[in-house]
Amino acid sequence: MDEKGFRNRLMAGEPLAGTFMKTASVDVLEVLILAGLDFVCLDAEHAPFDRAALNSLCAVARAARFPLLVRVPSGSAEQIGMALDAGADGIVVPHVTDAATAARVARAARFGPGGRGYAGSTRWAGYATRSMPELLAMTADTLVIAQIEDPEAVEAVEEIAATDGIDALFLGPADLTVGYGHAAQDNDDVARAYARTGAAARGAGRAFMTFVADAARARALHAEHGVTVFFIASEHVWMLQGAREAVAGIRDIG
Repeated sequence: MDEKGFRNRLMAGEPLAGTFMKTASVDVLEVLILAGLDFVCLDAEHAPFDRAALNSLCAVARAARFPLLVRVPSGSAEQIGMALDAGADGIVVPHVTDAATAARVARAARFGPGGRGYAGSTRWAGYATRSMPELLAMTADTLVIAQIEDPEAVEAVEEIAATDGIDALFLGPADLTVGYGHAAQDNDDVARAYARTGAAARGAGRAFMTFVADAARARALHAEHGVTVFFIASEHVWMLQGAREAVAGIRDIG
């Protein structure tokens, strides 16, 4: 799999399964690759990924030709550039609340005036083995994903989706639940947010993504709102689920 192949599958609306990775360990990434996932997203917003760990994990993914996204801690040019130079195929940016923020994030991910700083010797650039025209063309395959996780973002979602350089919308159900004043994700406000965000994504030709706990929820959201890209749980959740199931089986003995 290369960057263009992953992007083409994503933008074509093919159902894709990935996960958030919380542990800064190359071993964990290798195991997740073996699981048959379509991609992994390093959660640098909520987990302890320093620059060295990010660098190592991107190297492993590149060597395996496996699609890797990074959820950056913020939409700053510094965080975006660091993830992309290390070799990430795209970024997931939290709290994109309006079109101006979306435009700034998209610009920071690509070369040009006020945009991404050019360096030809990074991993992404092939360590000085690719020409400037080739690298400039490669930025078209970089994925920029805006998280819609605030009520004000839902109100501006049509403008965010229409912003040049935004490739996908990621609806964050947990943050929206809290933002709307609820304590459970099964509420009418989040359901309306899914419907409005899905319509905005389809209208602008963007991919539509979300977080789900399991495949059953993914199937429901695909049928109801046209979501096609799913960040399923995390390796933390899967370790707990597997361990608890095994322990419960032992407890049932006798």
